[in-house]
Amino acid sequence: MPIHYINANGSLVAENSPILSIENRAFRYGDGIFETMLWRGGDIRFLTQHVKRLQESLQMLHIEDHVLYDAYFIRTKTEELIRKNNLMGKDVRIRLIVYRAGDGLYAPQTNKSAYTLQADLLTAPTKDKKVGLIVGLYDEYKKAYSELSKLKSINALVYVTAGLYKNKFGYDDVLLLNQEGYLCESLTSNIFVYYDKTLYTPAISEGCVQGVMRQVVMDMASEEGIPVVEAQISPDIMKEADEIFCTNAVQGIQWVMGYKQKRYFNMIARVLQDKLKYFSYDTQS
Repeated sequence: MPIHYINANGSLVAENSPILSIENRAFRYGDGIFETMLWRGGDIRFLTQHVKRLQESLQMLHIEDHVLYDAYFIRTKTEELIRKNNLMGKDVRIRLIVYRAGDGLYAPQTNKSAYTLQADLLTAPTKDKKVGLIVGLYDEYKKAYSELSKLKSINALVYVTAGLYKNKFGYDDVLLLNQEGYLCESLTSNIFVYYDKTLYTPAISEGCVQGVMRQVVMDMASEEGIPVVEAQISPDIMKEADEIFCTNAVQGIQWVMGYKQKRYFNMIARVLQDKLKYFSYDTQS
């Protein structure tokens, strides 16, 4: 079986190589963030938007060299890794983890960064998008919200326990609640609810991750004349909604078919799925 490589802070090494010490801050404290991106057609889709979010997130964490992670750096390192793994011409899932380098307890000794970069062949979805997802509502633990909630943090305990719940009951995805009991996001995606001819999504202030695809969908919906509202959303709306769908940078838009006995339409999601195939900010005025 051929060796699969990752980029560990600038060095291409086998993915099973030991690269972390016991003092690693990502391991000890979850002191870092990550970006999950889609390489398709020779480039990373919506790279400018990913870079903007990444650099803003690193600034929030007081990482001094956040400007290192610009479009040229990410694109160049990604292409190098894809070539090394013989994945050119394929759809590839990219995961970039940036964490604080050095030792120290809670108070770090340095604010410089280190990173790992992974490139894996994007596997086909387990469900055809024409079928749709069956989702559950996860409420064992709720996501606390603050200004840090919007970051794609590598500290992910609530998502781990939600994943256990998803697997236990055989759902395709589960929706998470914030600390006040309102809809927040799904296990791996932002969520949208279409109700009374309006598209709703939890506001960033509700604790959801500030997703790149979330913004793309809002912009596409605006172009299509679909009203979009960022709001505080009660889970009770799931009983009345016309549509629900999930969005992330790798899978795009995933239609939710059902929750309990409720079944949803797939009209707005399908329109946006078709538009996403060709949508690019480079062509916008």
